[in-house]
Amino acid sequence: MVKHKIFTNCFLCFSLKTGFLKWKPDYDSAATEYGKAAVAFKNAKQFDQAREACLREAEAHENNKALFHAAKAYEQAGMMLKEMQRLPEAVQLIEKASMMYLENGTPDTAAIALERAGKLIENVSPEKAVQLYQQAASVFENEERLRQALEMLGKASRLLVRGRRLDEAALSLQKEKSIYKEIENYPTCYKKTIAQVLVHLHRNDYVAAERCVRESYSIPGFNGSEDCAALEQLLEGYDQQDQDQVSEVCNSPLFKYMDNDYAKLGLTLVVPGGGMKKKSPNAAQDKARGPAAVGSHADEEEDEYSGGLC
Repeated sequence: MVKHKIFTNCFLCFSLKTGFLKWKPDYDSAATEYGKAAVAFKNAKQFDQAREACLREAEAHENNKALFHAAKAYEQAGMMLKEMQRLPEAVQLIEKASMMYLENGTPDTAAIALERAGKLIENVSPEKAVQLYQQAASVFENEERLRQALEMLGKASRLLVRGRRLDEAALSLQKEKSIYKEIENYPTCYKKTIAQVLVHLHRNDYVAAERCVRESYSIPGFNGSEDCAALEQLLEGYDQQDQDQVSEVCNSPLFKYMDNDYAKLGLTLVVPGGGMKKKSPNAAQDKARGPAAVGSHADEEEDEYSGGLC
Protein backbone atom coordinates (compact mmCIF):
# COMPACT_ATOMS: atom_id res chain seq x y z
CA MET A 1 0.00 0.00 0.00
CA VAL A 2 2.74 2.48 1.00
CA LYS A 3 4.78 1.64 -2.12
CA HIS A 4 1.72 2.16 -4.32
CA LYS A 5 1.06 5.50 -2.67
CA ILE A 6 4.67 6.71 -3.14
CA PHE A 7 4.66 5.61 -6.78
CA THR A 8 1.30 7.31 -7.36
CA ASN A 9 2.49 10.57 -5.80
CA CYS A 10 5.66 10.57 -7.91
CA PHE A 11 3.73 9.80 -11.07
CA LEU A 12 1.18 12.53 -10.30
CA CYS A 13 3.92 15.09 -9.74
CA PHE A 14 5.24 14.25 -13.17
CA SER A 15 1.76 14.18 -14.78
CA LEU A 16 0.64 17.56 -13.43
CA LYS A 17 3.98 19.34 -13.82
CA THR A 18 4.41 21.70 -16.78
CA GLY A 19 7.61 22.80 -18.45
CA PHE A 20 9.20 24.16 -21.63
CA LEU A 21 8.20 21.10 -23.68
CA LYS A 22 5.01 20.33 -21.72
CA TRP A 23 2.57 23.22 -21.61
CA LYS A 24 -0.48 21.42 -20.20
CA PRO A 25 -0.78 19.11 -17.20
CA ASP A 26 -1.73 15.54 -18.09
CA TYR A 27 -5.07 15.51 -16.25
CA ASP A 28 -6.17 12.30 -17.92
CA SER A 29 -3.20 10.31 -16.59
CA ALA A 30 -3.56 11.97 -13.18
CA ALA A 31 -7.23 11.00 -12.99
CA THR A 32 -6.36 7.41 -13.87
CA GLU A 33 -3.76 7.20 -11.09
CA TYR A 34 -6.05 8.81 -8.53
CA GLY A 35 -8.69 6.26 -9.49
CA LYS A 36 -6.26 3.38 -8.93
CA ALA A 37 -5.23 4.84 -5.58
CA ALA A 38 -8.90 5.15 -4.54
CA VAL A 39 -9.51 1.48 -5.33
CA ALA A 40 -6.41 0.44 -3.36
CA PHE A 41 -7.44 2.51 -0.34
CA LYS A 42 -10.99 1.16 -0.53
CA ASN A 43 -9.77 -2.44 -0.62
CA ALA A 44 -7.63 -1.70 2.43
CA LYS A 45 -10.72 -0.19 4.11
CA GLN A 46 -8.96 3.16 4.42
CA PHE A 47 -12.12 4.99 3.45
CA ASP A 48 -11.06 8.54 4.28
CA GLN A 49 -7.98 8.26 2.05
CA ALA A 50 -10.16 6.63 -0.63
CA ARG A 51 -12.56 9.58 -0.42
CA GLU A 52 -9.68 12.04 -0.82
CA ALA A 53 -8.36 10.14 -3.85
CA CYS A 54 -11.86 10.12 -5.42
CA LEU A 55 -12.17 13.88 -4.93
CA ARG A 56 -8.79 14.46 -6.58
CA GLU A 57 -9.80 12.16 -9.42
CA ALA A 58 -13.01 14.16 -9.87
CA GLU A 59 -11.06 17.43 -9.92
CA ALA A 60 -8.70 16.07 -12.58
CA HIS A 61 -11.65 14.95 -14.74
CA GLU A 62 -13.28 18.38 -14.34
CA ASN A 63 -10.10 20.08 -15.46
CA ASN A 64 -10.11 17.74 -18.44
CA LYS A 65 -13.78 18.67 -19.19
CA ALA A 66 -14.84 15.05 -18.67
CA LEU A 67 -18.01 15.75 -16.70
CA PHE A 68 -19.45 12.25 -16.71
CA HIS A 69 -16.27 10.73 -15.24
CA ALA A 70 -16.00 13.59 -12.76
CA ALA A 71 -19.55 12.89 -11.61
CA LYS A 72 -18.75 9.18 -11.21
CA ALA A 73 -15.76 10.06 -9.03
CA TYR A 74 -17.84 12.40 -6.86
CA GLU A 75 -20.44 9.66 -6.47
CA GLN A 76 -17.71 7.23 -5.40
CA ALA A 77 -16.43 9.76 -2.88
CA GLY A 78 -19.97 9.91 -1.50
CA MET A 79 -20.04 6.14 -1.12
CA MET A 80 -16.78 6.29 0.87
CA LEU A 81 -18.47 8.76 3.21
CA LYS A 82 -21.37 6.33 3.50
CA GLU A 83 -18.92 3.66 4.71
CA MET A 84 -17.83 6.14 7.40
CA GLN A 85 -21.49 6.77 8.35
CA ARG A 86 -21.18 10.43 7.34
CA LEU A 87 -24.49 10.27 5.48
CA PRO A 88 -25.41 13.99 5.09
CA GLU A 89 -21.99 14.67 3.53
CA ALA A 90 -22.36 11.61 1.32
CA VAL A 91 -25.71 12.87 0.04
CA GLN A 92 -24.22 16.30 -0.74
CA LEU A 93 -21.58 14.75 -2.98
CA ILE A 94 -24.09 12.48 -4.72
CA GLU A 95 -26.34 15.48 -5.36
CA LYS A 96 -23.35 17.29 -6.87
CA ALA A 97 -22.74 14.26 -9.07
CA SER A 98 -26.38 14.25 -10.22
CA MET A 99 -26.12 17.91 -11.27
CA MET A 100 -23.02 17.07 -13.33
CA TYR A 101 -24.81 14.12 -14.95
CA LEU A 102 -27.59 16.50 -15.98
CA GLU A 103 -25.07 19.00 -17.32
CA ASN A 104 -23.43 16.19 -19.24
CA GLY A 105 -26.75 15.22 -20.82
CA THR A 106 -27.28 11.92 -18.99
CA PRO A 107 -30.48 12.59 -17.00
CA ASP A 108 -31.30 8.92 -16.38
CA THR A 109 -28.01 8.48 -14.52
CA ALA A 110 -28.76 11.68 -12.60
CA ALA A 111 -32.16 10.37 -11.47
CA ILE A 112 -30.67 7.02 -10.41
CA ALA A 113 -28.05 8.88 -8.34
CA LEU A 114 -30.78 10.94 -6.65
CA GLU A 115 -32.70 7.77 -5.82
CA ARG A 116 -29.54 6.24 -4.35
CA ALA A 117 -29.03 9.34 -2.20
CA GLY A 118 -32.65 9.15 -1.03
CA LYS A 119 -32.20 5.54 0.10
CA LEU A 120 -29.04 6.49 2.01
CA ILE A 121 -30.66 9.28 4.00
CA GLU A 122 -34.22 7.93 4.37
CA ASN A 123 -33.85 6.65 7.93
CA VAL A 124 -31.81 9.65 9.10
CA SER A 125 -33.68 12.50 7.43
CA PRO A 126 -37.00 11.51 5.80
CA GLU A 127 -37.57 15.16 4.83
CA LYS A 128 -34.41 15.17 2.72
CA ALA A 129 -35.28 11.78 1.26
CA VAL A 130 -38.68 13.11 0.14
CA GLN A 131 -36.97 16.01 -1.62
CA LEU A 132 -34.52 13.69 -3.38
CA TYR A 133 -37.24 11.26 -4.51
CA GLN A 134 -39.33 14.14 -5.85
CA GLN A 135 -36.33 15.50 -7.75
CA ALA A 136 -35.69 12.05 -9.22
CA ALA A 137 -39.37 11.77 -10.20
CA SER A 138 -39.19 15.14 -11.95
CA VAL A 139 -36.12 14.09 -13.96
CA PHE A 140 -37.74 10.78 -14.97
CA GLU A 141 -40.97 12.56 -15.91
CA ASN A 142 -39.10 15.04 -18.09
CA GLU A 143 -37.58 12.07 -19.88
CA GLU A 144 -41.07 10.52 -20.25
CA ARG A 145 -40.06 7.53 -18.13
CA LEU A 146 -43.34 7.64 -16.28
CA ARG A 147 -43.18 4.27 -14.54
CA GLN A 148 -39.88 5.19 -12.92
CA ALA A 149 -41.31 8.60 -12.01
CA LEU A 150 -44.28 6.89 -10.34
CA GLU A 151 -41.97 4.66 -8.31
CA MET A 152 -40.18 7.75 -6.94
CA LEU A 153 -43.45 9.60 -6.26
CA GLY A 154 -44.81 6.55 -4.44
CA LYS A 155 -41.79 6.52 -2.12
CA ALA A 156 -42.22 10.24 -1.45
CA SER A 157 -45.96 9.88 -0.74
CA ARG A 158 -45.43 7.07 1.76
CA LEU A 159 -42.73 8.99 3.60
CA LEU A 160 -44.98 12.06 3.77
CA VAL A 161 -47.79 9.98 5.28
CA ARG A 162 -45.37 8.36 7.73
CA GLY A 163 -44.20 11.80 8.82
CA ARG A 164 -47.81 13.06 9.15
CA ARG A 165 -47.18 15.71 6.49
CA LEU A 166 -50.68 15.07 5.24
CA ASP A 167 -51.27 18.24 3.20
CA GLU A 168 -48.18 17.44 1.11
CA ALA A 169 -49.13 13.76 0.98
CA ALA A 170 -52.53 14.64 -0.52
CA LEU A 171 -50.82 16.63 -3.31
CA SER A 172 -48.29 13.88 -3.95
CA LEU A 173 -51.02 11.24 -4.22
CA GLN A 174 -52.96 13.43 -6.63
CA LYS A 175 -49.85 13.69 -8.81
CA GLU A 176 -49.47 9.91 -8.73
CA LYS A 177 -53.11 9.36 -9.64
CA SER A 178 -52.92 11.78 -12.56
CA ILE A 179 -49.97 9.92 -14.08
CA TYR A 180 -51.57 6.50 -13.53
CA LYS A 181 -54.65 7.81 -15.32
CA GLU A 182 -52.45 9.12 -18.14
CA ILE A 183 -50.92 5.67 -18.70
CA GLU A 184 -54.39 4.09 -18.32
CA ASN A 185 -53.58 2.03 -15.25
CA TYR A 186 -57.08 2.49 -13.89
CA PRO A 187 -57.13 -0.15 -11.09
CA THR A 188 -54.16 1.59 -9.44
CA CYS A 189 -56.06 4.87 -9.75
CA TYR A 190 -58.79 3.32 -7.58
CA LYS A 191 -56.22 2.39 -4.90
CA LYS A 192 -54.76 5.90 -4.96
CA THR A 193 -58.27 7.28 -4.48
CA ILE A 194 -58.66 5.17 -1.34
CA ALA A 195 -55.32 6.48 -0.06
CA GLN A 196 -56.36 10.05 -0.85
CA VAL A 197 -59.66 9.70 1.00
CA LEU A 198 -57.93 8.30 4.08
CA VAL A 199 -55.43 11.17 4.05
CA HIS A 200 -58.20 13.77 3.68
CA LEU A 201 -60.24 12.24 6.52
CA HIS A 202 -57.17 12.27 8.77
CA ARG A 203 -56.89 15.94 7.84
CA ASN A 204 -60.50 16.29 9.04
CA ASP A 205 -61.46 17.48 5.56
CA TYR A 206 -64.61 15.53 4.69
CA VAL A 207 -65.41 17.88 1.79
CA ALA A 208 -62.07 17.16 0.08
CA ALA A 209 -62.54 13.41 0.62
CA GLU A 210 -66.03 13.49 -0.91
CA ARG A 211 -64.83 15.61 -3.83
CA CYS A 212 -62.01 13.15 -4.43
CA VAL A 213 -64.49 10.27 -4.81
CA ARG A 214 -66.83 12.35 -6.94
CA GLU A 215 -64.02 13.30 -9.34
CA SER A 216 -62.97 9.65 -9.61
CA TYR A 217 -66.32 8.73 -11.17
CA SER A 218 -64.76 9.94 -14.43
CA ILE A 219 -62.12 7.17 -14.26
CA PRO A 220 -63.26 4.23 -16.42
CA GLY A 221 -64.60 1.36 -14.32
CA PHE A 222 -64.45 3.16 -10.96
CA ASN A 223 -68.20 3.62 -10.60
CA GLY A 224 -69.51 0.18 -9.70
CA SER A 225 -66.15 -1.17 -8.49
CA GLU A 226 -65.70 -2.60 -4.99
CA ASP A 227 -63.34 0.31 -4.29
CA CYS A 228 -66.08 2.81 -5.08
CA ALA A 229 -68.68 0.96 -3.00
CA ALA A 230 -66.32 0.74 -0.02
CA LEU A 231 -65.47 4.44 -0.21
CA GLU A 232 -69.13 5.44 -0.39
CA GLN A 233 -69.83 3.29 2.67
CA LEU A 234 -66.82 4.81 4.46
CA LEU A 235 -67.91 8.37 3.73
CA GLU A 236 -71.47 7.61 4.81
CA GLY A 237 -70.27 6.19 8.13
CA TYR A 238 -67.90 9.10 8.70
CA ASP A 239 -70.59 11.67 7.90
CA GLN A 240 -73.05 9.99 10.29
CA GLN A 241 -70.34 9.62 12.96
CA ASP A 242 -70.85 5.86 12.90
CA GLN A 243 -67.55 4.46 14.15
CA ASP A 244 -68.74 0.86 13.77
CA GLN A 245 -69.39 1.31 10.07
CA VAL A 246 -66.10 3.16 9.50
CA SER A 247 -64.12 0.48 11.35
CA GLU A 248 -65.86 -2.29 9.43
CA VAL A 249 -64.83 -0.75 6.11
CA CYS A 250 -61.27 0.02 7.23
CA ASN A 251 -60.80 -3.53 8.51
CA SER A 252 -61.91 -5.08 5.24
CA PRO A 253 -59.24 -6.84 3.11
CA LEU A 254 -59.47 -4.06 0.52
CA PHE A 255 -58.06 -1.59 3.05
CA LYS A 256 -55.92 -3.87 5.23
CA TYR A 257 -53.82 -5.14 2.33
CA MET A 258 -52.86 -1.72 1.02
CA ASP A 259 -49.32 -0.37 1.50
CA ASN A 260 -48.60 -0.46 5.20
CA ASP A 261 -48.60 3.32 5.67
CA TYR A 262 -52.10 3.65 4.17
CA ALA A 263 -53.44 0.59 5.98
CA LYS A 264 -52.39 2.22 9.26
CA LEU A 265 -54.36 5.34 8.32
CA GLY A 266 -57.45 3.19 7.96
CA LEU A 267 -56.95 1.31 11.22
CA THR A 268 -56.47 4.56 13.18
CA LEU A 269 -59.32 6.52 11.59
CA VAL A 270 -61.73 7.93 14.19
CA VAL A 271 -64.93 9.78 13.29
CA PRO A 272 -65.51 13.31 14.67
CA GLY A 273 -66.74 13.36 18.25
CA GLY A 274 -65.47 9.85 18.96
CA GLY A 275 -68.30 8.14 17.09
CA MET A 276 -71.42 6.40 18.28
CA LYS A 277 -72.81 2.88 18.17
CA LYS A 278 -75.27 1.83 15.54
CA LYS A 279 -78.89 2.32 16.48
CA SER A 280 -80.91 -0.77 17.43
CA PRO A 281 -83.59 -1.99 14.99
CA ASN A 282 -86.34 -0.97 17.46
CA ALA A 283 -84.95 2.56 17.62
CA ALA A 284 -84.88 2.82 13.84
CA GLN A 285 -88.52 1.58 13.61
CA ASP A 286 -89.66 3.95 16.36
CA LYS A 287 -88.13 6.88 14.49
CA ALA A 288 -90.04 5.88 11.36
CA ARG A 289 -93.38 5.35 13.18
CA GLY A 290 -93.25 8.46 15.35
CA PRO A 291 -93.72 9.27 19.08
CA ALA A 292 -96.77 6.99 19.50
CA ALA A 293 -94.67 3.93 18.77
CA VAL A 294 -92.18 4.96 21.46
CA GLY A 295 -95.04 5.21 23.96
CA SER A 296 -96.32 1.78 22.88
CA HIS A 297 -92.91 0.16 23.60
CA ALA A 298 -92.78 1.84 26.97
CA ASP A 299 -96.28 0.54 27.82
CA GLU A 300 -95.29 -2.99 26.81
CA GLU A 301 -92.24 -2.91 29.07
CA GLU A 302 -94.36 -1.55 31.95
CA ASP A 303 -97.01 -4.29 31.45
CA GLU A 304 -94.37 -6.99 31.41
CA TYR A 305 -93.23 -6.15 34.94
CA SER A 306 -96.56 -4.86 36.28
CA GLY A 307 -97.16 -8.09 38.20
CA GLY A 308 -93.75 -7.98 39.83
CA LEU A 309 -90.71 -10.15 39.24
CA CYS A 310 -92.27 -13.39 40.63
